[in-house]
Amino acid sequence: MANFINPDFVLQGKTAQKLYHDYAEKLPIVDFHCHLSPKLIADNHQFESLGQIWLEGDHYKWRAMRTNGVDEEFCTGKASFRDKFQKWAETVPSTIGNPLHHWTHLELARYFDIYELLSPANAGKIYDQATEMLQQDSFRTQNLIKKMNVAVIGTTDDPIDTLEYHKALQGFSVKVRPTFRPDNVLKTEDAQFFNSYIQKLEAVSGKTIKTLADLIQVLDERHAFFHEMGCKASDHGLDRLYYTPNFAAGADKSFEKLRNGQLLTDEETEVYRTYVMYELCKMNHKRGWVQQFHLGAMRNNNTRMFKKLGADVGFDSIGNSQDANKISRFMDLLDTEDKLAKTILYNLNPADNEMFVTMLGNFQDGRTPGKIQYGAGWWFLDQKVGMEKHLRDLSVLGLTARFVGMVTDSRSFLSYPRHEYFRRILCNHLGTEIDQGLIPNDQALLKTVVEDICYNNPMNYFGF
Repeated sequence: MANFINPDFVLQGKTAQKLYHDYAEKLPIVDFHCHLSPKLIADNHQFESLGQIWLEGDHYKWRAMRTNGVDEEFCTGKASFRDKFQKWAETVPSTIGNPLHHWTHLELARYFDIYELLSPANAGKIYDQATEMLQQDSFRTQNLIKKMNVAVIGTTDDPIDTLEYHKALQGFSVKVRPTFRPDNVLKTEDAQFFNSYIQKLEAVSGKTIKTLADLIQVLDERHAFFHEMGCKASDHGLDRLYYTPNFAAGADKSFEKLRNGQLLTDEETEVYRTYVMYELCKMNHKRGWVQQFHLGAMRNNNTRMFKKLGADVGFDSIGNSQDANKISRFMDLLDTEDKLAKTILYNLNPADNEMFVTMLGNFQDGRTPGKIQYGAGWWFLDQKVGMEKHLRDLSVLGLTARFVGMVTDSRSFLSYPRHEYFRRILCNHLGTEIDQGLIPNDQALLKTVVEDICYNNPMNYFGF
């Protein structure tokens, strides 16, 4: 019987197989948005076990394990990595139909040449085999990245970051570029947290931040520093885009209240966030960056577990539909002033797909191909059904050929087969349409489209 992960995995038909194997398979990976640690890359870190590299910090797996009845001790707790891995192996058979099942077996195959289906019966053998391989220099972080033919990595970095590890990586054969993510200046729900963060900004900048103008100046200086260090993009993880008319009139008052430890009203919050995002987006335009907006997550739903474990541990979900009017008004504000940078909008709620794709067409400038992008399916939509819907909606309402393609959006050094997964789904989507007579079987055209989406478009769009 053929291996589950085989050369034609996901590829249904000769046309799809040709597109993938001839055009997509060997292209370098441009991972312009992820959460890999630049320190671990710069240190050329060596992981001690398969359990550590695979399960530490992976909220996707933790979420599935909890659903399978696994105690928290084996997710975020103090159980050994071997015991945690055993619990993960007990969960994997139940993940059929979930992208975790595909990712798990792609990663075992691509990194460790293991093609068995992971189960409780073979977990110990696979753990020992992979852990032994991880002790080799070829499995240190830099070699893991090169093994997957990665050309560019865009990390996610706070404005207070010194970027010392990016500086150390300037001689690395893979381009590791910082990405400016100033989300903490928008977290106004907790005045104590907000003021603690402002103090960190003061410390790294050597400037006193007494007024909103001081804050914007310091952010601009940090923005300029990131630019000098090769940064070409910002990223903003927001529940939604903010907009309210006359926001400039009340923003100073909102900032003053926060600095005095007072909570803001909903109206004051909208004023402050609109103003700060407006100023940040002008910086992005000024320096020719790409700005990315990850919209729609409903975070930290479980209060009990948030108090116990903190954020980003698997208690987030898809939020309500976005306010199309606010997206339109905010983008129009920037466009009216000719301050709208290249923009990627990532949507987490599939009910909003068509709204997002049609919104993009309102603000294309007729000069920059694909200037406003519909970002790849992310988080809960980073799976076969989500990607197929993404491709269908973009094809019907936009220009798929201008799409800048996939990102891992991952903290794991074993996540690069997600690009392969996307490429297989892309080629299968196109191949199916060709076989149905809906797309011409013009190989020169198809070669260009596939190679552009997988490699050329992101390289050109970001200026890598």
